[in-house]
Amino acid sequence: MTRVTLDTPLVGVVGDRTAKPLERAFDMHTVGDLLYHFPRRYSRRGELTPLNGLPVGEQIAVVAQVLDVRERQMQRRNGKLLEVRITDGTGTLTLTFFNQAWRGRELLPGKRGLFAGKVSEYRSQLQLQHPEYELFDNRDDAPGGDQLDEAAAKAWSETPVPIYPATAQMPTWTLQRAVELALDALGAVDDPLPSDIREAEGVVPLGRALEHIHRPQHDADWRAARESFRFREAFELQLALLDRRRRAGLEASTPRPAATQGGPLARFDAALPFELTGDQRLAGATIAAELAEPHPMHRLLQGEVGSGKTLVALRAMLQVADGDGQSALLAPTEVLAAQHYRSIVDSLGPELTEELRPVLLTGRMPAAERKRVLLSLVSGASRIAIGTHALLSEGVTFLDLGLIVVDEQHRFGVEQREALRQKGTQPHVLAMTATPIPRTVALTAFGDLEVTTIRELPPGRQGIETFTVPELEMPNRAARVWARSGEDLAAGRQIYVVCPAIAPGEVEDGQAEAAPEVAAEQAGGDTRRLANVEETVGELRRHPAFQGVVIEGLHGGMPSDEKDRVMRGFANREIGVLVATTVIEVGVNVPNASIMIVRDADRFGISQLHQLRGRVGRGEHAGLCLLMTTAEAGTIARERIEAVAATSDGFALAEVDLELRREGDILGTAQSGGRSTLRLLRVAEHGPLIAHAREVAGALLDSDPELQGSPGLAALIAREHEAGLLDNLAKS
Repeated sequence: MTRVTLDTPLVGVVGDRTAKPLERAFDMHTVGDLLYHFPRRYSRRGELTPLNGLPVGEQIAVVAQVLDVRERQMQRRNGKLLEVRITDGTGTLTLTFFNQAWRGRELLPGKRGLFAGKVSEYRSQLQLQHPEYELFDNRDDAPGGDQLDEAAAKAWSETPVPIYPATAQMPTWTLQRAVELALDALGAVDDPLPSDIREAEGVVPLGRALEHIHRPQHDADWRAARESFRFREAFELQLALLDRRRRAGLEASTPRPAATQGGPLARFDAALPFELTGDQRLAGATIAAELAEPHPMHRLLQGEVGSGKTLVALRAMLQVADGDGQSALLAPTEVLAAQHYRSIVDSLGPELTEELRPVLLTGRMPAAERKRVLLSLVSGASRIAIGTHALLSEGVTFLDLGLIVVDEQHRFGVEQREALRQKGTQPHVLAMTATPIPRTVALTAFGDLEVTTIRELPPGRQGIETFTVPELEMPNRAARVWARSGEDLAAGRQIYVVCPAIAPGEVEDGQAEAAPEVAAEQAGGDTRRLANVEETVGELRRHPAFQGVVIEGLHGGMPSDEKDRVMRGFANREIGVLVATTVIEVGVNVPNASIMIVRDADRFGISQLHQLRGRVGRGEHAGLCLLMTTAEAGTIARERIEAVAATSDGFALAEVDLELRREGDILGTAQSGGRSTLRLLRVAEHGPLIAHAREVAGALLDSDPELQGSPGLAALIAREHEAGLLDNLAKS
């Protein structure tokens, strides 16, 4: 007989009738797929309970003897009912089985056993429907037979029972039977984890761990097995991420050193009207050194809102331009792409703009303009391209793409970033996020990237005060929001008002993906009318405090030229109040804007609220952020808002966000539609384990980069890369 391994197809072990439903329900194909479907919890068959006081509705287990068995026709449905009366000497209980006459041949009068199930009541009689049971063999020659029966009964009742993630078509007991078939057939298991690491970390060998997590005799068995699998998961993930980083560093890339003098970067720096912050200088020096290397840079630049990440990225693009190379900045929305384009042109000034010819490419451009942009890129005449997903399309070709900057990189999938990377020869990659990332998430979701952090804000910022405005509890405060806004408008400042919806019943595309924790909360059916751009514009135009003020709406569904007109009007102070969706969440820079009002703030995630708040307080005037909500005190939605109001530290908020959000959201699997590759590891809970596993994995790769001494791990890593199992993690 062929040896059964973890790679053996399931059908040959559990049969076609079980294998096909397992494939449909859980995408299982091999024995390993099944055995790595771990129990979600463990139950007891129940404490041994006397029959003279059974609690209705509870799970119980009783040792009893069969009194009598009878079968009768059911009155209101087809089929027969088998009724078995049992006793323990203190009372009686009826077991019922529908259309299972064969059980009468097992449950003979006089047989003793352990019976477990949920107590129900029918016509004032207590019963167990379809209970589990195990009969004892009361052999006359067994010494102290009854005592042995009681001991066996106690052991059986205390044995942990695995409860699996299941479906209606594939219930937990069917999964348990399939797992037992697989375990019985499984031969010796090759353990990919080196024995010295197993011993040092107290990890249970793989074969024994599989047995103990599925068929534990005691709680200690499954607990030790689960901790071992959790370490394996963290270790294998970190090993794969570190290996990916190491291999990326071995690839050849064109060095892009800065020109010593007279190049675009030097001239740009000389014309800067302000000093870079210390963090900007450090980040810039790190990136400049990596650009000059003959291997591609893979770096994540994270920082506080308004910390100047875009300036650091622009200086990197100018360094690439020093050697006539091209750079592409990929932004998630047209509004942000257009904002980046205007900001870069303004920062470069007329001379460098004329020399470098930055271009903007979006999906809604007129054909003639798009053709002009594409020609400038393929000819190398334009050395800086800013765009949306349109940059990824097949018709876009670069002469010499040296650097890719991905802004708000969590909005893009691995495949999209790779599509842009393929337009160059191993270009350098700089990913940016304005949402600070907790270290454990960074290690998990971005473990193949080096991380640079900018905490320091440019001098001169006046700071932002943030207040929660509970509309139902404090209606006077809610009314004061609009009066306070009128005062700032009268003083010549500008106001943002952000709504979760475009119009009644129409939300902004991507809002659920941007704040999946909110979408998950609302999945239960929150049907209240949301504040929306269309109605809010009308309300404010009629409001006495806003008479004579130009008020305009902005959302992602508007034509590109209309969006551009509104944004330019707001930037040029022609528009006093901008009522928008989250299209203005990141990157929009209007220093004269002083107040950010967020309506129905409970419909936004923590990072979104922090980003929105960062749109004000960017100039000489202090910022004010007012978070309006009808969420009740004590709810998670209200907790999010209160957390944002309590601190302006994005890194502290990232930790709060990590505590409040669901696992799938943290790793980006909920919004991507993907299934998390993590089974037992929880980023929010197991940070120290992840960090330690990374150290162990790093030490192994340092001593054996090609894993020649650990062929099992080498094969496992190869499979993970081939299957793209790391890709979901990188989408977070």
